[in-house]
Amino acid sequence: MHLTVPFLSHFLIATFSNFFQFEFVILADNLNLLHMKKIFFVLAVIAASFSVEAQVKTPAPSPAASVKQVVGLTDVEVDYSRPGMKGRTIFGDLVPFGKLWRTGANANTTISFSEDVVIDGKSLKKGKYALYTTPKADNWEIIFYSDSDNWGTPEKWDDTKVALKATAKAEMLNRSVESLTIGINGLDNNFGFLEISWEKTLVALKFEVPTEKTAMASIEKALAGPTANDYFSSAQYYYQSNGDLTKALAYVNKALELNKEKPFWFNRLKSLIQAKTGDKKGAIESAKASLAAATAAKNNDYVKMNNDSIAEWSKK
Repeated sequence: MHLTVPFLSHFLIATFSNFFQFEFVILADNLNLLHMKKIFFVLAVIAASFSVEAQVKTPAPSPAASVKQVVGLTDVEVDYSRPGMKGRTIFGDLVPFGKLWRTGANANTTISFSEDVVIDGKSLKKGKYALYTTPKADNWEIIFYSDSDNWGTPEKWDDTKVALKATAKAEMLNRSVESLTIGINGLDNNFGFLEISWEKTLVALKFEVPTEKTAMASIEKALAGPTANDYFSSAQYYYQSNGDLTKALAYVNKALELNKEKPFWFNRLKSLIQAKTGDKKGAIESAKASLAAATAAKNNDYVKMNNDSIAEWSKK
């Protein structure tokens, strides 16, 4: 007869229980009741541990996956399960065309945004959504559903919970993707692409993030009681986003004024801003100041960057 571990643990618990009930009657005059209870408790825990420690662990057929990505200043997270092809035909067969799909396996796939985003010209409020799709041969309908806690698709679909619908083109890949893959790619400060790929199909949906609005609000808040680093970060943002270079130069000058150590990366940024405005002479002076500080700090990367820039800006 084959005895399983859970059976043995239950048997031991029952046996210990019956045994000590019997022994207690016989030995009540000789043993302390509290001592008996302690012994029973310890043995019961030992027996129960057989069951806990022997739980079998096996890999999930569709492993769980999580994607976290910062796009501009917006946090985006996708949680899903990854079914595999395993020799099957996927779209038009395992996943029928024209029918609602959980976009994965097991519980519905979810996506969350830390800021409001714009998709297909429509606003989607920040928060967590179930990500449903209706695949077709040439395009997919992508649905952001406000009830994100479902096993698969909802038992009863509620149109009032559809936060946004969008359509994305289905593209053919020249290679096969074995496991369903969802990613956030094509990154820019102001947008990204939600990409779904499986078998030989790729669907990419663009979403826009409010980076400029968020950054400006952060800059205004920081500059109400700014530090040198606040001024530096503000100048860096204006420079990198092709913003107001007059403000960028004013902010980096203020950063240098407040930080008496004159960090080499501060002067490096100032030189780049000056070069972008056409002030090559000023850019070379700032680059030389950055070079001297970087040399003293033994930062070879900045030494090389400044030497290269000085050589370039010195050309007539």
